[in-house]
Amino acid sequence: MLTFAIAALVLIMMPGPDQALLTRNALVGGRRGGLLTMVGGVLGLTIHASAAALGLSALLLTSATAFAVLKIVGAVYLLWLAAQMLWSARRSRQAPAHAEAAVPVPERRWTYLRQGFLSNALNPKVALFFVTFLPQFLSADSGSPRAEALLLSAIFGLLYLAWFGLYVAAVERLGRWLRRPRVQARIEQVTGLILATVAVRLVVTTNH
Repeated sequence: MLTFAIAALVLIMMPGPDQALLTRNALVGGRRGGLLTMVGGVLGLTIHASAAALGLSALLLTSATAFAVLKIVGAVYLLWLAAQMLWSARRSRQAPAHAEAAVPVPERRWTYLRQGFLSNALNPKVALFFVTFLPQFLSADSGSPRAEALLLSAIFGLLYLAWFGLYVAAVERLGRWLRRPRVQARIEQVTGLILATVAVRLVVTTNH
């Protein structure tokens, strides 16, 4: 279990779309925006982790039609989200170079929660990850593999919350500098490009 926790934490800490989205939303919506995005993200992960533990993800991945539908829906959503980020970056770049750091302007809390949730829940690569990652750490002599898989999934979720909770706090501390128009525009642009890249990779990914 310790080996699993270390491996899971390393994977969680690797830069990716979750980190990019959390950074952007923590800048735009302050700590609340970042934390709500984080909660949405872990809820999306929980869907796939639970499905993997119960064997449902394996069924999804064996159905070419179901996998393709989830891929397309997920890619469209990520592209839409990327377009929003790039548009926001364009507006931030138009601010005067000497402008003060922007004050967080909270959007509706459900916006952050929804973005975090859907970015993971609609990503079939997350399902593929749990189907291939969890089984490696199941005990061969486990009396209840399903219960053990659910436990490992819960540990992964707790590590996700712990790491990104600290990450959001760090972004908040650096917020005054990061919210300067030019810096924020660059962060939003990078976030949009990362999400667009993930969307394109989703489209060309197969379930094999």
